[in-house]
Amino acid sequence: MSTVSFLVPAILLVLPIWLLLRGRALRSPLEQIPGPPSPSFFSGHLEKLFHRHEGWRLHNLLATEYAAVSRIRGVLGEHILYVFDPTALHSIIIKDQQYYEEASFSVSITSLVFGEGLLATLHDQHRKQRKILNPVFSIAHMRHMIPIFYRVAHQLGDGIAKQVGSLSGEVDVLNWMGRTALELIGQAGLGCSFDPLIEDVHNEYGEAIKKIAPALFSLGFPQFLTPYLIKIGTPRFRRWVVDNLLLNSKIQHLKGIVDLTYNNAKDLLEKKRLALKEGDEAMMQQIGEGKDIMSILLRANMTASESEKLSEEELLGQMATLIAAATDTTSGALSQILNLLAKHPDAQERLREEISQASNGEDISYDRLIELPYMDAICRETLRLYPPVHEVHRDCKKDMVLPLANPIRGLNGKWISEIFVPKGTRIIVGIRACNRNKDLWGEDALEWKPERWLSPLPGSVTEARIPGVYSNMMTFLGGGRSCIGFKFSQLEMKVVLSVLIATFKFSLSDQDIVWNLAGAKYPTVGKTSTKPSMPMKVELLKTASL
Repeated sequence: MSTVSFLVPAILLVLPIWLLLRGRALRSPLEQIPGPPSPSFFSGHLEKLFHRHEGWRLHNLLATEYAAVSRIRGVLGEHILYVFDPTALHSIIIKDQQYYEEASFSVSITSLVFGEGLLATLHDQHRKQRKILNPVFSIAHMRHMIPIFYRVAHQLGDGIAKQVGSLSGEVDVLNWMGRTALELIGQAGLGCSFDPLIEDVHNEYGEAIKKIAPALFSLGFPQFLTPYLIKIGTPRFRRWVVDNLLLNSKIQHLKGIVDLTYNNAKDLLEKKRLALKEGDEAMMQQIGEGKDIMSILLRANMTASESEKLSEEELLGQMATLIAAATDTTSGALSQILNLLAKHPDAQERLREEISQASNGEDISYDRLIELPYMDAICRETLRLYPPVHEVHRDCKKDMVLPLANPIRGLNGKWISEIFVPKGTRIIVGIRACNRNKDLWGEDALEWKPERWLSPLPGSVTEARIPGVYSNMMTFLGGGRSCIGFKFSQLEMKVVLSVLIATFKFSLSDQDIVWNLAGAKYPTVGKTSTKPSMPMKVELLKTASL
């Protein structure tokens, strides 16, 4: 069945709704907000927005050629605001966050793929889940995680060393980083091992997790229809439709991934429960020794009041969400850092020297590792310039007035210092655009310069009140839906880098590496390939001891 034949019945179901929205759009006060001309009456800018290559051009255009609030078009002329103005973002993310909910299409499709985890819940349910999860992502708990992180990092070093041998060789760094990120969240998050990180060993679950983001993104703009489609019939009926009628290859591919990840999560949860019933001695025999995230969560859930307890589906949702979110973003960020260090060998050598002085041949302690200035600068600058997630979507739930840090000129020539946002307006939070805003970061905002973090940031940055939870940037969002695991992710990256940079020298491959737009961006060899991959030349240092 072709994509068109799949879309026709779906569109016929929701067309009356969109026609109403179209009529409203024509009378919208947002008409005066500048933006690029729509390339399509039916899909607006959404085809380009969800294209893995063309999407970068649209994001760059909105970030550089238009003001910090601009307008693009959705289905049948719907107005969508693209926002990276810091004052407007503070309203959306912090001050008025209850009126700017996670977009309905994002919640519905995340729920279908991962279940009722943090990314797929709203309001009291989301706050309840976050409250019970917060303690396991505290700094105090991170200290317990560092021996696990080092154990996995050394396994990684051994695996790469065996592959390159005594000389040097070309390895798929993204594959190693993906396997490592999965093993890190496996051991520290679930108390189990997915991958021994031995050369040529492949894990079915890990491979499926890495395919989720590209598979979701490949659906393109039809995913905007999911809030309406999931209301048709019962879950059993919808599953029958997917199994028997929606035979589109992209949908069937995603269905296979979802089934595999769900069944694995269910099996892992049952094993974890059995270990808990057997007592502390059984828990100590597990890889995480009972200190992993899910063990602590299950214990907390057992003692929580009935109103605070998480359901079976919520627990399964947390597992699937944690694994997927921690794998794609961390592996992509680590791959990006190694790619940049290969492009800047002086920075790589400077980092190697800092690590050498701090370690003295041993694992660096938690307190010292997080304070290494150049390591920290490299991580911050990479996460600023190349955030793994480039945008998030919000739905305005009531008529609102959006304040602006700087006025914008409307299409009628008048200056606009605040924007009336009608109820139902979709908003795209431009994470990458805010992080690269030259008005805040200066004319060198598009340059990778770790040194900018070794001295005080410009007043334009610190005074802008950027609502991000991490270092004056939007990479990990902010407010009630900020990334709960951002400290976990930072520690993972620093531990892995401290081992790899002390052990290997990384150089660019002769192959052309292209970064693809997706829910979490990923590299491929060339533009035509759809397989996530990033080959690099890796040389085992003579002074390294594994």
